[in-house]
Amino acid sequence: MANKEALRELQGRLAERLQEVRSLEHTTGWLAVECAGRPLLFPLAEAGEIFQPGALLEVPHVRPWFLGVANLRGALTGVIDLAGFLGLRERVPPAVREQARVVAFNPALEINAALLVDRLAGLRNPEQLVAVPPDGRPAPAFAGGCWRDSAGRLWQEVRLSMLPREERFLRIVDAG
Repeated sequence: MANKEALRELQGRLAERLQEVRSLEHTTGWLAVECAGRPLLFPLAEAGEIFQPGALLEVPHVRPWFLGVANLRGALTGVIDLAGFLGLRERVPPAVREQARVVAFNPALEINAALLVDRLAGLRNPEQLVAVPPDGRPAPAFAGGCWRDSAGRLWQEVRLSMLPREERFLRIVDAG
């Protein structure tokens, strides 16, 4: 029970901090998350509200990474398992659901979707990270820069605004 309270407190502090950071005009920063052990960064300007995973209405004949539709603040929103979409796993393990969170897209992007992430890892700002030069391999349009933190951990930026431009993101129907 204490763990759930601690997680709720962390989520509340992150939501408050997210609002504070958004209110600062010239601030660049990221919401740090993990998906299947992979550290990822969402630009704060593109990330929206954070929710606990709740009841999902499953949708038949969709890809395994499209988890269903949720009612988020009165709006029906498609929920995507980001790790599944990225090919890091096939299904969300039940043990992951305890810490998992649903990150909505910023309403200004007008993308009626949210991403299930395994774990929130706080906020990051440019002073905490060092840019890593591209390795020359092709990357999808939604892949932003790579960053290294002081512990040597490599973080991949995911540009949420670019996800809908990825044809695979829009093709949720499982033709097989």
